[in-house]
Amino acid sequence: MAGENKQGIEGYELLKNQETDEDLVVNLSLRPKSLSDFVGQKKIVENLKISIEAARKRNEPMEHIFFSGPPGLGKTTLAHIIAHEINSKITCTSGPAVDRAGDLIGILTNLEEKDIFFIDEIHRLSKNVEEFMYPAMENFQIDFIIDKGPYAKTINFNIKPFTFIGATTRAGLLTAPLRTRFGLFFHLDFYRPEDLITIIKRSASILSVPIDDGGAAEIAGRARGTPRVANRLLRRVRDFAEVKGDGSINKDTADKALSMHGVDDKGLNSLDRKVLETVIKTYKGGPVGIDSLAATLNEEKDIVADVVEPFLLKIGFLKRTPRGRQATEEAFKHFSIELKSDHQKELF
Repeated sequence: MAGENKQGIEGYELLKNQETDEDLVVNLSLRPKSLSDFVGQKKIVENLKISIEAARKRNEPMEHIFFSGPPGLGKTTLAHIIAHEINSKITCTSGPAVDRAGDLIGILTNLEEKDIFFIDEIHRLSKNVEEFMYPAMENFQIDFIIDKGPYAKTINFNIKPFTFIGATTRAGLLTAPLRTRFGLFFHLDFYRPEDLITIIKRSASILSVPIDDGGAAEIAGRARGTPRVANRLLRRVRDFAEVKGDGSINKDTADKALSMHGVDDKGLNSLDRKVLETVIKTYKGGPVGIDSLAATLNEEKDIVADVVEPFLLKIGFLKRTPRGRQATEEAFKHFSIELKSDHQKELF
């Protein structure tokens, strides 16, 4: 039992979408440097090419850009690519890291014309910091107050025109005043298997790992439609191939390596299975509210909503209803559990 739990934890760590320290180091070498190297999200790439070229012709900074979508799909990568394409410096931070409006003064005053300022998880900016960004985005000014009480004065300071890029996994939590100040909006969706195969082969080439079509397809099929997860799985399969095989990756090697890590043929990890089994067995297929589900699982609500749920919705194992989350017929089949007639009526 302990072995199963350990395997489950490894599977969850392997497939979770948050970027680990290891990912950060390795992804720097795997990250594409230009739009021509970026795989997938074709409409977004084409629109960005047009916007970049238009800004170049007018010799102006690009409009402020907003990226949304599940974690690991390339929002940060695209921000760096834009900076590279327009030959500008990029300054990065995250919403939770900026506690006070004063923290932004040093960053904004040090930006050169056409530089990029990128904030990840922008929906987690505090209200004071968000309001501080309004004049900076609209008029390229920052307003700050010195002294207190009757001696308080507001000073307006001009900053150089820059491009602000915000990214979030929870677009619905962005306030309307901040949203309206962005000029370009892009939503990144999960990647198609053929795009993931291309990404895996490119990453394997950079890592000097021999891989055939079958091995790349096997990893892509379990990567949850996410490049970050695909690259993480590739590294684990590489380790297995070097220790248990001849160092090359084929379909059989990938299957054995990923099964050992608790990743099944649908890309589900221990937490995914735990969520589905709870909905099916404890709540008789649902519907169940997200708060009740998280409490039963003893997991954070955000983990279930942001990491687990999007993929289960994508592959059709879970659906949202006005009354809560409900397991689908495909989920019952995956666990070889009989779907009762009364629940089947609700599904259809």
